[in-house]
Parts: sequence; structure tokens; C-alpha cells
Amino acid sequence: MTRTRFGGFTPAVSIIGGAAILIAAVGSALVIGETSIPFSTIWNVLKLEAGYPAPEVNPIDHGILWSYRLPRAILAMACGTSLALSGIILQALLRNPLADPYILGLSAGASTGAVAVAILGLGAGALTLSGGAFIGALLAFGFVAWLARLASGNSPGATSSLALLLAGVAGAQLFHALTALIIAKSADANQARGIMFWMMGNLSGSRWPDVYLAVPIAMVGAGVIFAHFRALDAMTFGREAAQSMGIRTGLVMTILIGTAALLTAVMVSLSGAIGFVGLVVPHAMRFLVGVRHFLLIPATALAGGVFLILADIVARILIPGQTLPIGVVTALVGAPAFAIILVRSSRAHSG
Repeated sequence: MTRTRFGGFTPAVSIIGGAAILIAAVGSALVIGETSIPFSTIWNVLKLEAGYPAPEVNPIDHGILWSYRLPRAILAMACGTSLALSGIILQALLRNPLADPYILGLSAGASTGAVAVAILGLGAGALTLSGGAFIGALLAFGFVAWLARLASGNSPGATSSLALLLAGVAGAQLFHALTALIIAKSADANQARGIMFWMMGNLSGSRWPDVYLAVPIAMVGAGVIFAHFRALDAMTFGREAAQSMGIRTGLVMTILIGTAALLTAVMVSLSGAIGFVGLVVPHAMRFLVGVRHFLLIPATALAGGVFLILADIVARILIPGQTLPIGVVTALVGAPAFAIILVRSSRAHSG
């Protein structure tokens, strides 16, 4: 019988344990903040909102919990799950351990698309922020893939990790420059300040309508990805190997890259560009549960949600009286992890 790396626990026990950790993380996000709120108050608020009788709660505490902290925690969970799963897709399909929506420029492209809709009115009102972000993410991925293939000599399968990484850096800088140009040309001072803070990753404005969009998208995206776990296993050995196993690689790549672009775009439109989640979390979960996507996908989904909730807690309490952009916290974790993965990958290829 195949054993997992969770000390021999079965997948079911591992997932249940992960779900318990996720619930604990959400509970911590509700308790911790400038105003400390006890668990008893949280329980009473949840009972009142569910329509059950409960002792009266201070209106200020009720508002903080229900209108601010809970939607913020749920949105952080959905964003973390979506970005981590996008990382799994890109790493498996591109066979590149450094692939990540932020590093490959998808987040930058999504930011450009969202800002173009918000500031320039792109789409004349028919296009939402998420729709603009989706188009921007697809354009960014197409540009990065084209540039990487061009740098590798235009031969199928020749795209190297270094070429893809450098193309991602170039693409991200290009779309960041386009975003800055749009802001400088068309945004007023207040809009510019708000957008620049949002672009570093910001969950301060989280509200229930954001949750109603993010959670279904994250769940549908996770379902689509899990439905292709066998194809992802096969694609890690290359397109030719996957085709020999009967995988329709073109269709699978279209569906999964489109899913990654959609997940990234929606989350960027709601929370800004949050980096390194799709890099750090999948690698950590591979170390814990192995490389089989049947278990890796749900483990990464849970861990991504927990990671971003904890990062948001740190962003709120690291500097008293001030909330940091959550992207600053994820970068403090992700940049060293990126360096470690880059060095290990280089040594593996040179060896």
C-alpha cells in the first residue's frame, strides 16, 4: 500500500487535518487585530447572523467581525487557494519549478487589464474589472510564452527554464510599465495612491460581494484542476509522454492555462498582485505529500488558503497602528524561497 509523507497517514486523515488547520487559521484571523475579540463573541455573532438566538453583542464588535474580518479572512483563503493552484498548473505544464503567476507576469498582465478597465473605461462598461484582468493575464502569458520560445530557438520543447524565467521578468516589467503609464496619464492623485497600494496586494477593502465572486471561482477552478489530475501527472514527463498515454495535450493545456489565467485574474482584480504564493506553497506541499496530483492538489488548495490568511494576520499586526500590503509579507517569504529553488534547480541541471 502506498504511504504518504504525512507520517503514514491516509489521504483522508491528512485532508481532514488540513481542513482543521484552515478553520483554526480563520478563527485566528477573527480574533487577532488592533481590537482583540474573544471566541465567545465570535460564536455569538455567527449564531446571530445564522438566525439562532444568542446573547447581544457590542455593535462595534459585531461590525468588525461580520463586515470586516470574516470577509477578509474568506477572501484571503480564496486568493491563496487560487494562486497556489495556478502555480501547480504552470509548474506541471511548463515543467519548470520556478513557474508562478507572479514570476511569469500573469499577475502583472491582470493588473494592467483591471487598471485599463477602471481608469480608461476599456470595454465601455461592458467589461468588468475581472474580465479586463482575465484578458490582461492571457495577453501576458501569450507574450511570455512567445518570447521564451523565441529565445530558445523556436523549436518545440527547447524552451529552457532560464529563458522562461527571463521572459517572465521581461513580460512583468512591460506590463508594470503599461500600468504605470495608464496611471500617470489618466488617474488623479487619489486614484493613483489607491491603485499603487492595491497593486502591492491589499485585502483592506474586502467585502461580502468580493467573497461571493471569489469563493465560487476558486471552487470551480479547483474542481477543473482536480478533474485533470491524471493529465497533470502525465504532463510532468513531457508532452510526448502524455500523448503516448492518450492525453489530448493541446486541449488539456488550453483548459488548464485558461483556468490559471481566470483564477489569477479574478483574485488580482479583488486583492491586487500578491506574489510568490504559487511558488512557495506547491513546493512545500510536494515535500510533504509527494508529487502525485491526486493528493497534491487538495493539499495545496488548503495550504494556500492557510498561508495567505496567516500572511494577512502578519500584515495587520507587524507594525502597530498600520496595515502593510500583504504582498510585502508574501515577498519576504517568497523571495528567499525563490532563491533556494533557483539554486537547487541550477545545480540539478548542471549535475
